[in-house]
This record gives sequence, C-alpha cells and structure tokens, in this order.
Amino acid sequence: MTADDRGAGPPGPPGPLCLVTGATGYIGGRLVPELLAAGLRVRCLARSPDRLRDHPWAGEVEVVRGDVMDAASVAAALRGVEVAYYLVHALGTGKDFEETDRRAARIFGEQARAAGVRRLVYLGGLTPDGVPERELSPHLRSRAEVGRILLGSGVPTAVLRAAVVIGSGSASFEMLRYLTERLPVMVTPSWVRTRIQPVAVRDVLRALVGGALMPDDVNRAFDIGGPDVLTYREMMIRYAAVAGLPRRLILPVPVLSPGLSSRWVGLVTPVPASIARPLTESLRHEVVCHEHDIARYAPDPPGHPVGFDEAVRLALQRVRDAKVTTRWSSASLPGAPSDPLPTDPDWAGGSLYTDHRELYVDAPRTSLWRVIEGIGGDNGWYSLPLAWAVRGWLDRLAGGVGLRRGRRDPDRLRVGDSLDFWRVEEIEPGRLLRLRAEMRLPGLAWLEMYAETDDAGRTRFRQRALFHPRGLLGHAYWWSVSPFHAVVFGGMARNIARAARSDAAARTGERAEAP
Repeated sequence: MTADDRGAGPPGPPGPLCLVTGATGYIGGRLVPELLAAGLRVRCLARSPDRLRDHPWAGEVEVVRGDVMDAASVAAALRGVEVAYYLVHALGTGKDFEETDRRAARIFGEQARAAGVRRLVYLGGLTPDGVPERELSPHLRSRAEVGRILLGSGVPTAVLRAAVVIGSGSASFEMLRYLTERLPVMVTPSWVRTRIQPVAVRDVLRALVGGALMPDDVNRAFDIGGPDVLTYREMMIRYAAVAGLPRRLILPVPVLSPGLSSRWVGLVTPVPASIARPLTESLRHEVVCHEHDIARYAPDPPGHPVGFDEAVRLALQRVRDAKVTTRWSSASLPGAPSDPLPTDPDWAGGSLYTDHRELYVDAPRTSLWRVIEGIGGDNGWYSLPLAWAVRGWLDRLAGGVGLRRGRRDPDRLRVGDSLDFWRVEEIEPGRLLRLRAEMRLPGLAWLEMYAETDDAGRTRFRQRALFHPRGLLGHAYWWSVSPFHAVVFGGMARNIARAARSDAAARTGERAEAP
C-alpha cells in the first residue's frame, strides 16, 4: 500500500470474515489490503477471479467466482460471512442501469439476510440537501436508492456517502488533474461554481474499515468528507498551486449541457464521456456534508481528516513515483468486450481472423520481454504513432476509451490492467502478454506477444493479432484494414525487435562502465 491510501492500524489476530464485492475496481482493490491490515479475513466475489491473481495480496484472500445478479452465486459467497461490502454498480450499462442496480441490491440484501450476515457496508454518493430525488442525476438517484434498499434489507447497514474522492488514479482526480494541467485558460460550464466537499481516498478507506466494526444496532447513512468545502473552480486553482503550475484562468459560462460537458471532459482527459457524464451531472447541485458522525466509529487521525491540498500532494507524489495501486480504469468499462480468447477457430460458430508475425531477435530474451511488458502508454506501440493516435481519436469520437488511459505502472503489468484501449487478459512473466481490445469494434479482438527461446538457444519474437467478427460489418472491417497490417503489425514486430537490441546494448554498456 502507498502512504496516501493507508488508513488501518497494524495487523491483529484473525477477525471476522468479510466479503468484498467490486475488488477489481478502484476502491475495492484498495480496501482489501486495508481489511487485512486491520486483522480481518477477506473473501472476494468476482466475475473473473483471474483479474485478482496478480495483486500483491492475492495469496492472503479467498476468491470466489460469482455475479451480484445471480442469487445462487451470491448466496454461496456469503456463506460464513459476518460483514459484506457492496461496492458495485451498473452505471453506464445502458438506459436500464437503474433497474439493474435495483435488482442487484435486492438480491444482495435478501441473500445477506438469509445467510445471517451481521453487517452490510455500502459506499454511495453524497446527495444534496433539500433537492427532490427526481431532480438528481440518474447516477446519484440510483446510488441513493441502492442505499435505501440495503438499509431496508433487515441486515444492519452502514451507507457511506462521499462526493468527490481525491486519490491517485481516481476518476474524479484524473478529471481534475488533466483539466487543470492541459488547459491554462478554460471556458467552463456553470457547475464549476458548485460547492463540493471532497474527501481523500485514505479517509474513505478508513471509514469503510470502521464500518466493519460498528455495533449491531447501527443502521443508517453517514456523510464522509474532508475538512474543505470548495467550488470546482477553487479546486482547479488550488490543484495548480500544489502542482506548481501558473494560475489558471477559468471563465464559467451557462451554456454547456451535461452531454456537452461530458464530451468536453472526454476530449481533454483520459476519462471517457460515458464516465464523465455522471460525474459532471452530479456536480450540478451542492454536495456538502451535514454531519460527521462517522468519527464515532472510525476516529479521525490526529488533527483532522486529510485536507484537499494534502490529498492532491499525496496523489501527485504517487503518480510521479509510479506507485498507483489501482485506477478508475481497473474495473472493466460497461459495454467493453469481456469474452476470453477463443481456443477454437469455430468458437461461436464464426470465423477467427489472424495476423501472425515471427522473427528472431539478436538480444537476450530478458531484453525482449522488458520491451513487451513496457508497451503502450508513454512508450507507444512501436509503429506509425500518427495512425495509432488517429485510431484512438476515432474511438473516443465513437464513445470509446481511446488511447488516453495509458498504464497504471510504467514497467510492470498484471492481469486486469487497462493499457490504452486494451486490457491485459493474460500475462506469463518472461513469455506471454495477451491483450483484449476495448476499443469500439464490430467484433472481438486480441493481440498476443511472445518472448521465446528456440532449440538452438536463439531469441524469438512471436506476435499474433486475432479478430472475431460480429456479422457482415465485422467481416467487412477486417478485410478493409487487412491491407495495412503489413505496415502496422509488421512494423510493430520489427521495431520491438530493434528496441530489444537497444535495451541489450544499453545494459551491456552499463555493465562495462561499472567499476
């Protein structure tokens, strides 16, 4: 864990068993080690357990496969559990996401009661005081409804309500960071004048851990926030000061609708419009805490909760040190393809197109693997940077994620990491990297890269692109782009081999210069 994300005390004797849903997400992935540090036992419920395989705490927890929409798998996951954390939501899964959230919360509450769970803990959104629920954004309205469902489940529930979470890798922080850093002069929508009470991620985690230890008679919502109440404009100005940037000129105008705002944010920041829209819609109303009762169960650290400036400083330090443990993109984006690589060309009754490249590399296999594992992000994709950039922009215009997600870590990857518009589906250190495409495509796509040693001891690089078309449009897409594969994929293979040779030469030179 990093210093800005720690909130729990030293490990103690084994405690109650906690179930964490959403462990592949931003908050869930950080909560698990906090619970372990507090001496609690942890079980994680995940649709794809392999996504948790490479986390540093994976060997200390139990992972079960399941889905919150499947009552049977939820019931099995809750068996023997005392405290269950509900950290999932269906935001962006379609126009019916509120109904999906509603059904999932009811299933979870019913199964928790049947299993004899002692407590539920839910992280929701801070709602504005005095605003009718019908006027809230769909995002906040659904979060509030889920909280009510769990509070009425018959299981004592702690609903924690937070506004903007400031921490390395959070969507809110990334949005603030990129808007401020990239735009010294901004014409902004009126929501930049809305008062907000941001909260540091370490204080959110401390409150969540405290939720597990609450007495059985506590069944209520808690507002959680930091000590500062700021407008979004003030947050950008103070971010610039902490980051050492010149003062930003911010000009609010009343004309940008939530839809236009989200597209503006999506173009400037790595956060796609599908996620930016609920974030910006939630900023239309003032979101300020009206109580701080959570301190009874999760006492504040000496002094007070982390202030905004300190939260930004800590988050920026983690970004600069490349120690971001989870990111907003840790969770799969709604609508992104999630099917595993087919093992049979006739999978799903269709074709599987492939582009295969293979060449020998005059460099050690370790150098080749370093290049493979370091691909993407600031290192790029080793062929036609302009073509990749254009493909990224086209994806964003189509509502996709584009190339701006970058990497969580500049050197290391783990299963489940987002990597520009790909996601790591499999990694065998030193041998295989398999990426699954999350860009908008009429089909499913993968990219595999292998570092191998043949029988003669030579280093061999293998690269395979695979595409499973969806309908006639999918077939047409493959044949329309296949003429460019020799340039794009062929160039990639050659440049990766060249980069591996350069890596080997540089390391040989370093050894030669060493005393």
